[in-house]
Amino acid sequence: MFTLHDVCAGYGGTRVLRDVNLSVPPGSVVALLGANGAGKTTLLRVASGLLRPTSGRVTLNDQDLTHRRPFELVSAGVCHVPEGRGVFPTLTVRDNLTLQSPHGREKESIDRAVSAFPRLGERLSQLAGTMSGGEQQMLALARTYVQTPKVALLDEVSMGLAPKIVDEIFEFLSLLRSQGSSLLLVEQYVTRALAIADYVYLLHRGEISFAGEPSELEDEDVFAQYIGADVGH
Repeated sequence: MFTLHDVCAGYGGTRVLRDVNLSVPPGSVVALLGANGAGKTTLLRVASGLLRPTSGRVTLNDQDLTHRRPFELVSAGVCHVPEGRGVFPTLTVRDNLTLQSPHGREKESIDRAVSAFPRLGERLSQLAGTMSGGEQQMLALARTYVQTPKVALLDEVSMGLAPKIVDEIFEFLSLLRSQGSSLLLVEQYVTRALAIADYVYLLHRGEISFAGEPSELEDEDVFAQYIGADVGH
């Protein structure tokens, strides 16, 4: 179980998160939804060790990760794919995958990445920064597959992509889950996120305003109020 306990966090003197409690059960998909500025990215930064909370704890299977550095969280089984193209643009696709692979398992990891995203197999010698946005996102997501994390933190991984690529991304998320990873998903495509989620949290001005199963959100006025998005998107 990956859990945030009573987490408060912010930047400088500005508090962004207020007493946030959130749990990601093993093998589950948890959607974290909310309007722009609600604090979703800040929450993922705390969860991945990029931002220290001012109070509260982050735990994985009762192991306290609150004061661990980001690379230590990676070793513990936490993988963060931030918003934007999280790749090394001046390195080849092969080199990007090699850097993200467990030591001694580089070839196996590249084979796994190519099996998940065959297009990467056609681009192994290409500089990552010269690929399309969708291909770069595939490369960024492939890291979660080669590292086989216990929990993957995914921040707007479909943003700005063509519908066909978005379909491929969501197929991959289902594959990642089937391999045993838990997913904490921040996603602009609300309906798509709810379709694969086991649980959903709504974040409103830094506080959790709803926690439950997606079906409980149907016909709730709070949904449209706090999401601030087109639920038919």
